[in-house]
Amino acid sequence: MAGLIPYLLFPGSAAEALSFYASVFGGETRLFTYAEAGRADGPGDAIAHGMLDGPIELAGADAAAGESTVSVNGMFFSLLGAAEPETLAAWFDALAEGGSIIDPLQKRPWGDHDGTLVDRFGVPWLIGYQG
Repeated sequence: MAGLIPYLLFPGSAAEALSFYASVFGGETRLFTYAEAGRADGPGDAIAHGMLDGPIELAGADAAAGESTVSVNGMFFSLLGAAEPETLAAWFDALAEGGSIIDPLQKRPWGDHDGTLVDRFGVPWLIGYQG
């Protein structure tokens, strides 16, 4: 069984978001539309369920009518030590494209490296590594 897998509800951009995350992290996306799922509570071509299977796993969908969409406050999705330092630095740079860097990826006084950003879909990330 996998660990915690975030499931994000997007405002009509689930296919774009999950494809973006696949381009950043690698892996494969599986997308299923409302029509394929037999759902009538949203547009037939909207994503009813999507998964990114890879080194980082994410799930998401386009929000149905009346559902709230991604709005993350008071937390980061942490990727501390989730890969080699070079990979984490590349992920930081890729996630920052079209988003905003809160605190650049940098060496801290205690010797570790970390940085924070909010990506173009409004998801906040904390990325770093030891030494």
